[in-house]
Amino acid sequence: MNVDFIRQYCLSFPDATENLQWGDDLCFKVRGKIFTVLGLKEVPQRVCFKVTSEAFAELVEREDIIPAPYLARYKWVLLERLDALPKSELEDLIRESYDMVVAKAPKNAKAHKPRTATSKNKERTPKKKIRARSQSRQASRRKRTARRKQTKKPR
Repeated sequence: MNVDFIRQYCLSFPDATENLQWGDDLCFKVRGKIFTVLGLKEVPQRVCFKVTSEAFAELVEREDIIPAPYLARYKWVLLERLDALPKSELEDLIRESYDMVVAKAPKNAKAHKPRTATSKNKERTPKKKIRARSQSRQASRRKRTARRKQTKKPR
């Protein structure tokens, strides 16, 4: 198992994209949501992906597989070596990760694209709405401040 194989496999899924994030981590995304992270900086390389609750409990019992730092509460595992699992099992788990992320990702979201000058204009909120929101926030702040002053005890 090597980095090139995992990269090709992840990019073979519909709407899958790759992005270099957090230094040297290659993130594979679908509809803007990450489904697999491949650590390029470490030797040996590491791979991280989402699994089901049952698979999480089973996998973290194995050697060279740990709960993913910062993501374990969402049932992500980290393989400390790319060959910690057989190729077919790794493929199945990455496919499941992709399927779980696609199921939760917004359906109308596409791959993240940088905004251009024309897309900025289309996505702008009308100024009237912005002013109204701003005025209502200011009124709320004034009310909170007034309540605090009323409940404050003199020293």
